[in-house]
Amino acid sequence: MRILIVEDSDSVSKMIEALVKGRGHHVETAASGPRALELAFTTEPELILLDLHLSGSYDGFEVCRRLRADPRTTAVPVVVISALDDSESKQRALETGASAYYTKPFSPMALLKEIESFQTRSA
Repeated sequence: MRILIVEDSDSVSKMIEALVKGRGHHVETAASGPRALELAFTTEPELILLDLHLSGSYDGFEVCRRLRADPRTTAVPVVVISALDDSESKQRALETGASAYYTKPFSPMALLKEIESFQTRSA
């Protein structure tokens, strides 16, 4: 499965990358919203793991909105992984098109099960 990780913390990005690569997935990473959109539109990921707090011009909410608005990525599942644990942020993420929401720190096994469920649905 082709997975795009959008995370501006290098250590968190590397941890998630190692986790999903360990399961045999192909991974691309982006540390900013504009780079995430560029990669999403050109590499055709099958799943996007998205942080909400991104440095630069687009936060994760805006990235998710733009992904949903573009026909190339409108159906790609977006799993939010965020330090925001309030119900308003979760609701806002789901309203912008997130498929699932995980709060940091998250269970690596739960995330892998989520990824596998999307992989099964797309097969």
